[in-house]
Amino acid sequence: MAERRLLHTAAAGAGQPCLGGVAEGSADAVRGRATKGYDFVEDRTRDGRKIRLLNVVDEFTRECLAIRVARKLGSADVIDVLADLFIARGTPGYIRSDNGPEFVATAVKGWINGVGAKTAFIEPGSPWENGYVESFNGKLRDELLNAEVFNTLAEAKVLIEQWRVHYNTVRPHSSLGYRPPAPEVTVSGMAMPPGNPGPTGSNQPPMTMLH
Repeated sequence: MAERRLLHTAAAGAGQPCLGGVAEGSADAVRGRATKGYDFVEDRTRDGRKIRLLNVVDEFTRECLAIRVARKLGSADVIDVLADLFIARGTPGYIRSDNGPEFVATAVKGWINGVGAKTAFIEPGSPWENGYVESFNGKLRDELLNAEVFNTLAEAKVLIEQWRVHYNTVRPHSSLGYRPPAPEVTVSGMAMPPGNPGPTGSNQPPMTMLH
């Protein structure tokens, strides 16, 4: 993709801010500059094999922007997810994370700085300093991971993406006045999913409310 190549070129070059397809100075650009938090969560499929989830949360809107699911995830996957998000949403001012090896890798830090964002590492052993994403991780585990047994990796990807869309568009959030962070658009009485699919895949129909 041309936009992806341009973003990587910016990272390798002068390190000037790059907002992808978002017009600088627009309302979307302002929201895009809000801090993003990200973290890993682990689970297992029925056969006992581990799966890893890379969760990215917008601290301004509380929206879950992406959940990348795979058997293994490393620094290259972190950069790949962020590149997709920065193109779609704009480059944030800061990316907040713990000091996990995938986040402190030289390639990741260099890429983030190169596109005009900054890293914000929390103190070791202080997960509450990344409170938005930690809160999201807890909801994901309580409402989905602890309630489902994934037979395969492919099934896990589908169900997790469905839950992510439901979380963003339907599920009430008490911190947002019991509104979802990215509510669905309703046209002529028909609920329509958001126009921009997440980086992990296409839009899915909303799920039944999980309690």
